[in-house]
Amino acid sequence: MQVIVDGLLTTYERSGKGKTVVLLHGWGDRAAGLRGLQTALSKYYDVIVPDLPGFGGTQAPQNVWGLDEYIAFVGSFLRKIGSNDIYAFIGHSNGGAMIVRGAGRGLLHADKLVLLASAGVRGEYRGRNRALRYITKAGKALTTPLPGTIKKKLRRKVYDTIGSDMLVAEHLQETFKRVVTDDVRPDAAKIATPTLLIYGETDHATPVRYGEWFHELIEGSTLEVLADAGHFVHIERPHDVTYAIEEFLR
Repeated sequence: MQVIVDGLLTTYERSGKGKTVVLLHGWGDRAAGLRGLQTALSKYYDVIVPDLPGFGGTQAPQNVWGLDEYIAFVGSFLRKIGSNDIYAFIGHSNGGAMIVRGAGRGLLHADKLVLLASAGVRGEYRGRNRALRYITKAGKALTTPLPGTIKKKLRRKVYDTIGSDMLVAEHLQETFKRVVTDDVRPDAAKIATPTLLIYGETDHATPVRYGEWFHELIEGSTLEVLADAGHFVHIERPHDVTYAIEEFLR
């Protein structure tokens, strides 16, 4: 399905009946990445999954965005399709960071929240981010004389080596830089909504300690840590994740 939201052609998926549950994907992903979870939950709920701007079938923003702009977009999107009464928000990775910011500041309202391998802890990587900027400049300088296709391959190899998602969506590099420097822990401390946190034990992108910090900050929250699961915990352990979410939502 498609709709125009704030001037952007927006693609989204919707299935099921019942109370409304909204799924938000992470950086570089799309609605399809959450389809397994969507299918499972749509047996009991009206499940809405948008492609966020710049990903999947949704147009990219014309300006540099941060978390606040993405959250405002989600609000506009839900109003546009007439879904104002949300039972639960479920977010993976950066989608989780959006939910923490939105719920903490009263911009996103729901009865329950689920954070899957949520990102949003930014401060501990300040040194790494500075190094990333230096490597970026050096990489551009070294590859400038090379043909375009070779230049892109070499730059991507450098970023993959240092573990950055910057080139996952090359057209959103400046937005990526803004997003990954925005720490949402102060917002987490303001959340009073029942919250379930699920993290993979072997996740290196958003490690378990992120979940432990959010668990301490969000009063009354529940933390589930799944063994033998990485960052895409909902794909690696689909039955366990679905069961935990369904029990929490009931």
